[in-house]
Amino acid sequence: MSNELTFQMLSYRIFEIHESAGSFAKSAINQTLTLRNWLIGYYIVEYEQNGKDRAEYGTALLKKLEERLAIKGLNNTLFKNCRRFYLLYPQVGKVFSSNDDPVVKRLMAISPKTSDFFCQNGKSPMTSDQFEMKPEILIANISFSHICELLTIEDKFERFFYEVETLKSRWSVKELRRQITTNLYVRAGISNKPELLLEKTDQSDFNPILAIKDPFVFEFLGLDAKECVTESDLEQALIDHLEEFMLELGRGFCFEARHKRILIDDEYFFPDLVFYNRILHCNVIVELKDEEFSHQNFGQLNAYVGYFKENEMHPGDNPPVGILLCTKKGKKMVEYAISGMDNQLFASTYMLHLPNKAQLEEFLIRELKEMNL
Repeated sequence: MSNELTFQMLSYRIFEIHESAGSFAKSAINQTLTLRNWLIGYYIVEYEQNGKDRAEYGTALLKKLEERLAIKGLNNTLFKNCRRFYLLYPQVGKVFSSNDDPVVKRLMAISPKTSDFFCQNGKSPMTSDQFEMKPEILIANISFSHICELLTIEDKFERFFYEVETLKSRWSVKELRRQITTNLYVRAGISNKPELLLEKTDQSDFNPILAIKDPFVFEFLGLDAKECVTESDLEQALIDHLEEFMLELGRGFCFEARHKRILIDDEYFFPDLVFYNRILHCNVIVELKDEEFSHQNFGQLNAYVGYFKENEMHPGDNPPVGILLCTKKGKKMVEYAISGMDNQLFASTYMLHLPNKAQLEEFLIRELKEMNL
């Protein structure tokens, strides 16, 4: 067999090396960040319990820390999460026991008290728990952004449930938050066949958990997140400007809500923007998707329009209107969902007072151009 490389083999090897190195880098950064935050929590709790001058700062301790350090990302909110992380996940201390990982050894070297506490006789004082995720698995696979969502859960077993499902289904932070908000834990508990319910939540084809675009990672590395525009950044920026754009058009638009929570079949959904048009006397629901047009997206918008028609209309109101904007790498698509338009003249009247497709497409092109996308 020849040892000569074909061009196809060469390109595959380079791709394989690139993917492996990128995965390792993401994992290393996330693990270091998470361990850093656990140690910050440890020292805050240690100070609150044994600090020589703790009474002087009292309840303002974390705010005073933020002011003293003046480092981007090290703020009152982070300190609260770090403290709670340490208190709810004491098992992370086991990572510091007899660990040869260079990152852990470096952190131990700069945290002698922590090193002594968790490495006596090479063992951690923490007791094992059947429903406690092994700390090395937790640290290696769940980002701190995910952990912050998990910190909102008081019950230890319920938290363990979401940890396992996050790992199994590779949930994004947004998806984890949605599952917690919609009480997946409770729904699984009362379902006759919870395995079928959990199968529907599997997001294995989504982006991996360990992603460089995590906002905590940007701050940790001293980067400005807006210098590296992610898909969510793009969507948020477009929504910000779209709200202004719709209001500037006039024609009776009144802003009502952003990400208004609605309940359909015991599941919460969040339409991007909701307006009320005084001329049309109806709600206008706007959805923006940072992807190419799909019938699934249009079906979702139709569901929102149907919900508002059934639940949000008041006497004298006309049926609601939905506007779907899709964009991906410069491509754009604008579609309308008009509910209950039995009369073509009535539909035409609606369109007269709504922004036309050309205006919306021009808006998308302009915004994408300004973002250099």
